[in-house]
Amino acid sequence: MPEYEKAMRPEDLTRLFVERSNAGDAAGVAELYEENAVLAYPPGGQTVGREAIRALWEKVLAGRPHFEPEQPLPTLTSGDIALTSTPPKDGTGARAQVVRRQPDGSWLRLLDQPEFVPPTR
Repeated sequence: MPEYEKAMRPEDLTRLFVERSNAGDAAGVAELYEENAVLAYPPGGQTVGREAIRALWEKVLAGRPHFEPEQPLPTLTSGDIALTSTPPKDGTGARAQVVRRQPDGSWLRLLDQPEFVPPTR
Protein backbone atom coordinates (compact mmCIF):
# COMPACT_ATOMS: atom_id res chain seq x y z
CA MET A 1 0.00 0.00 0.00
CA PRO A 2 1.41 3.42 -0.88
CA GLU A 3 2.34 5.88 1.83
CA TYR A 4 -0.32 8.59 1.59
CA GLU A 5 -0.02 12.16 2.81
CA LYS A 6 -2.08 12.61 5.95
CA ALA A 7 -4.51 15.44 6.54
CA MET A 8 -2.94 17.34 9.43
CA ARG A 9 -5.71 19.98 9.35
CA PRO A 10 -9.40 19.26 8.72
CA GLU A 11 -9.27 21.48 5.62
CA ASP A 12 -6.55 19.29 4.09
CA LEU A 13 -9.10 16.53 3.46
CA THR A 14 -10.82 18.45 0.66
CA ARG A 15 -7.54 19.13 -1.14
CA LEU A 16 -6.40 15.53 -0.78
CA PHE A 17 -9.77 14.28 -2.03
CA VAL A 18 -9.48 16.39 -5.20
CA GLU A 19 -5.85 15.36 -5.82
CA ARG A 20 -6.52 11.65 -5.36
CA SER A 21 -9.80 11.66 -7.28
CA ASN A 22 -8.24 13.43 -10.25
CA ALA A 23 -5.42 10.85 -10.17
CA GLY A 24 -8.03 8.06 -10.33
CA ASP A 25 -6.86 6.71 -6.94
CA ALA A 26 -9.95 5.16 -5.31
CA ALA A 27 -7.86 3.49 -2.60
CA GLY A 28 -6.29 6.85 -1.77
CA VAL A 29 -9.71 8.50 -1.57
CA ALA A 30 -10.93 5.72 0.76
CA GLU A 31 -7.93 6.32 3.05
CA LEU A 32 -9.41 9.76 3.82
CA TYR A 33 -12.26 8.03 5.69
CA GLU A 34 -12.43 6.27 9.04
CA GLU A 35 -12.91 2.51 8.88
CA ASN A 36 -16.65 2.76 9.64
CA ALA A 37 -17.36 6.10 7.97
CA VAL A 38 -20.71 6.87 6.34
CA LEU A 39 -20.85 8.55 2.93
CA ALA A 40 -24.24 9.90 1.82
CA TYR A 41 -23.74 8.80 -1.78
CA PRO A 42 -25.12 7.89 -4.24
CA PRO A 43 -27.82 10.57 -3.83
CA GLY A 44 -30.56 9.25 -1.60
CA GLY A 45 -28.40 6.38 -0.38
CA GLN A 46 -25.53 5.64 1.96
CA THR A 47 -22.23 3.86 1.56
CA VAL A 48 -20.90 2.53 4.88
CA GLY A 49 -17.33 1.53 5.65
CA ARG A 50 -13.97 2.27 4.07
CA GLU A 51 -13.99 -0.81 1.83
CA ALA A 52 -17.46 0.00 0.45
CA ILE A 53 -16.38 3.62 -0.07
CA ARG A 54 -13.31 2.41 -1.99
CA ALA A 55 -15.47 0.18 -4.20
CA LEU A 56 -17.89 3.04 -4.87
CA TRP A 57 -15.06 5.40 -5.84
CA GLU A 58 -13.55 2.77 -8.13
CA LYS A 59 -16.81 2.84 -10.11
CA VAL A 60 -17.11 6.64 -10.04
CA LEU A 61 -13.49 7.27 -10.98
CA ALA A 62 -13.59 4.76 -13.83
CA GLY A 63 -15.43 7.47 -15.78
CA ARG A 64 -12.43 9.80 -15.20
CA PRO A 65 -14.41 12.74 -13.77
CA HIS A 66 -12.47 15.91 -13.05
CA PHE A 67 -12.88 17.65 -9.71
CA GLU A 68 -12.11 21.31 -9.17
CA PRO A 69 -10.69 22.54 -5.86
CA GLU A 70 -13.29 24.34 -3.77
CA GLN A 71 -12.52 27.02 -1.21
CA PRO A 72 -13.41 25.66 2.24
CA LEU A 73 -15.76 27.59 4.48
CA PRO A 74 -14.55 28.23 8.05
CA THR A 75 -14.14 24.97 9.96
CA LEU A 76 -16.04 24.49 13.21
CA THR A 77 -13.99 22.52 15.74
CA SER A 78 -14.87 21.10 19.14
CA GLY A 79 -12.04 19.06 20.61
CA ASP A 80 -11.32 16.15 18.28
CA ILE A 81 -14.41 16.65 16.09
CA ALA A 82 -14.74 19.21 13.30
CA LEU A 83 -17.31 20.20 10.69
CA THR A 84 -15.88 21.11 7.30
CA SER A 85 -17.83 22.43 4.35
CA THR A 86 -17.44 23.95 0.91
CA PRO A 87 -19.76 25.79 -1.43
CA PRO A 88 -19.62 23.51 -4.50
CA LYS A 89 -18.75 24.76 -7.95
CA ASP A 90 -21.13 22.22 -9.52
CA GLY A 91 -24.31 23.76 -8.11
CA THR A 92 -25.22 20.87 -5.80
CA GLY A 93 -26.07 23.24 -2.94
CA ALA A 94 -23.46 22.45 -0.28
CA ARG A 95 -20.96 19.88 0.92
CA ALA A 96 -20.33 19.05 4.57
CA GLN A 97 -18.20 16.55 6.44
CA VAL A 98 -17.80 15.62 10.08
CA VAL A 99 -14.16 14.74 10.64
CA ARG A 100 -12.31 13.34 13.63
CA ARG A 101 -8.75 13.79 14.85
CA GLN A 102 -6.90 10.49 14.94
CA PRO A 103 -4.43 9.40 17.66
CA ASP A 104 -1.50 10.49 15.44
CA GLY A 105 -2.95 14.02 15.10
CA SER A 106 -4.20 13.55 11.54
CA TRP A 107 -7.85 13.94 10.52
CA LEU A 108 -10.23 11.53 8.74
CA ARG A 109 -13.80 11.83 7.53
CA LEU A 110 -16.43 10.19 9.72
CA LEU A 111 -19.60 11.47 8.00
CA ASP A 112 -19.63 12.86 4.47
CA GLN A 113 -22.56 14.64 2.83
CA PRO A 114 -21.17 15.52 -0.63
CA GLU A 115 -24.46 16.84 -2.01
CA PHE A 116 -27.50 18.49 -0.52
CA VAL A 117 -30.54 18.24 -2.73
CA PRO A 118 -33.58 20.31 -1.73
CA PRO A 119 -36.42 18.07 -0.57
CA THR A 120 -39.35 17.67 -2.93
CA ARG A 121 -42.77 18.48 -1.56
